[in-house]
Amino acid sequence: MSKPTRNSLATLLLSGALLSACQSNPPKTQDAAVNREAVVKTDSTALKTASADTMGVPAGSIPTVGNPQLLFTLPDSHNTPDGLALGPGGRLLLSVPNLADNSKPAAIVEIVGNTYKPFAANLPVEPTTKKAAPMDLAFGPDGNVYYAENQYENSKKYASRLMRINLKNGKPGTIETVVDSFALANGVVWKGNTLYVTDSQWDMPGNTKGSAIMRFTLDELKKPGGPLHLKPKTKDPHVLAMFTTTVNETGVDNGADGIDYDSQGNLYTGSFGDGTFYKVSLKPDGTFAKQEAVALTGDKITCIDGFVIDRATDKAYVTGARQNAIFVINLKDNSVSTLAQNPDTDGTGGKLDQPAEVLLKGKRLYISNYDNPVKHFVNVKSDAPHTESFIDLK
Repeated sequence: MSKPTRNSLATLLLSGALLSACQSNPPKTQDAAVNREAVVKTDSTALKTASADTMGVPAGSIPTVGNPQLLFTLPDSHNTPDGLALGPGGRLLLSVPNLADNSKPAAIVEIVGNTYKPFAANLPVEPTTKKAAPMDLAFGPDGNVYYAENQYENSKKYASRLMRINLKNGKPGTIETVVDSFALANGVVWKGNTLYVTDSQWDMPGNTKGSAIMRFTLDELKKPGGPLHLKPKTKDPHVLAMFTTTVNETGVDNGADGIDYDSQGNLYTGSFGDGTFYKVSLKPDGTFAKQEAVALTGDKITCIDGFVIDRATDKAYVTGARQNAIFVINLKDNSVSTLAQNPDTDGTGGKLDQPAEVLLKGKRLYISNYDNPVKHFVNVKSDAPHTESFIDLK
């Protein structure tokens, strides 16, 4: 955030309500949707300054910091770009859960240069919701792609899953469920042969604001006999750490979201609902040692969505979804600075439009603009264009 306002922007947020994504002339086939960039009409109202919200924040007080660039535009059939994965040979994947308008089928596409191409368009739907909703994803040590599926928007009955795309000669083969009965499976990261998955809504008896990090070994995910079944509302044996969200004026109680680890092997996660940044220390075998809420200094982060840690520098690049910003946390001293921020935009030209996920490839920071807000977000509505942005770091 800009220096004059960095200590006050914890409350500099504009009101808004979730609206359906604007749809016009949708492609008739999935292939057409993936290969054709959307031709959209800029919604001029999205560029106007929103009125002050109930916290008394002056209109027009969100600064512009940095200069994110447009990577590409997605069609209306791909309306909520989200998870990003870096694979062997520099291969890049992008998940599109379409939760802003889930009448459109979810997909995973491959980023190639400054465009994209089909990767996995026919994702298996969850039997009860009849929807697929891929969020964060990662290449496993077995060469396959694992993705967390968020069914929480469609069902509160623990229908979310961990899925595996079995690759053959680099191409998607069978797609199968490897773990079920998550509440809201969200972030994923492999550390060696261990996969860590966040569940942003892992409630316990007496705690309806819970979330957790789950831990799975490659061996158990590869065992035959069908998916692993989690035990909701318990400290399932796969639970590594649990957290409680402090609900603020947004009314959001989603907790642990993004996840990654530093050069020393410590795990980090962030709370979507209240912006707390957590450090989880591990034993040599990858099991729990201790956890703590990190005391951050500098610019205030009020909502943490996805993030990526550059283990060469131990800097975490964090999406501040609520503040429409990208922050940098220096894990060596826990200081926070603002890399980029925009007032409410529709994403035209690569401007931030509720960034949800980031990924580093070399010195390029890829940014997914999720554009699916709740109240008191700087972003006030879901609208076209649907975009991927980037920032080339120095």
